[in-house]
Amino acid sequence: MKNLSEIKNIAKKKFEDANGSHRWDHTQRVSELAEHLSKIEKADTDIVKIAAYLHDIGRTEEDKSNGKVCHAELGAEISAKILEDQGFSREKTEQITHCIKTHRFRGQNIPETIEAKVLFDADKIDSIGAIGIGRAFLFAGENGAHLHNKDVDPANVKRYSKDDTAYNEFLIKLQYVKNRMLTREGLRIAENRHEFMVAFFNRLNQEVDGLI
Repeated sequence: MKNLSEIKNIAKKKFEDANGSHRWDHTQRVSELAEHLSKIEKADTDIVKIAAYLHDIGRTEEDKSNGKVCHAELGAEISAKILEDQGFSREKTEQITHCIKTHRFRGQNIPETIEAKVLFDADKIDSIGAIGIGRAFLFAGENGAHLHNKDVDPANVKRYSKDDTAYNEFLIKLQYVKNRMLTREGLRIAENRHEFMVAFFNRLNQEVDGLI
């Protein structure tokens, strides 16, 4: 597809000041996962790859605002301008920005197309399993959170605070990711990663209690 490499370069520059948990390496993994899913689910791979490159370009602003800005909605707005400048048709631009706008787990916008569902699944898969655990601890560290608190009450935790630990993220989000998959292949991959992640946090709690 035309301009694919140019869009990749434009997107990559947006991550120069990004936090480690959402840096360009995350986008690369999501792009690879999305390409894999799109081939199996018979989605438009070009639309999926462009959306994957651009899906988190609003993330830095969300982090700076401590979650007040929705990076998915902002990213869709920024992406629309980029795609317009690159000569994409209104139809293609809308297809791509729909994927970006609806990829957020906590967002209110629902993925309607197979391409949007593929991007949603690819992004969520990278939040679980071994890499997801690593990213959760990295995100907690970025916000000065404790290493672990097995007695944390998610209902009383303020986002981007010292209590917003990796385990808290597991309790409020990561343990539910598997059941939010929208494609068959996404679910297959997520099930394996979910099993590993649950075993990790169970062991972590046991080690904190001195039981292992």
